[in-house]
Amino acid sequence: MSFEEAMKRIEGIVDELEKGDLALDESLKRFEEAVKLARVCREKLESAEKRVNELIKTGEGRFELAPFEEPEEE
Repeated sequence: MSFEEAMKRIEGIVDELEKGDLALDESLKRFEEAVKLARVCREKLESAEKRVNELIKTGEGRFELAPFEEPEEE
């Protein structure tokens, strides 16, 4: 399941839970599903973060990988 698919399903679950039409047991099942999907999303984000690298050109004209750093806020 892709990150986008998991997020869309979580949003659907939130909508269902907010309506309040589900029985308690069904609400708990949906909540458990959302928690599992949130873990999937977190894992995918952590994996993407590890892969995000910035190419930096060295003085010799070569490229090397460096960790991505967010610009500092002014």
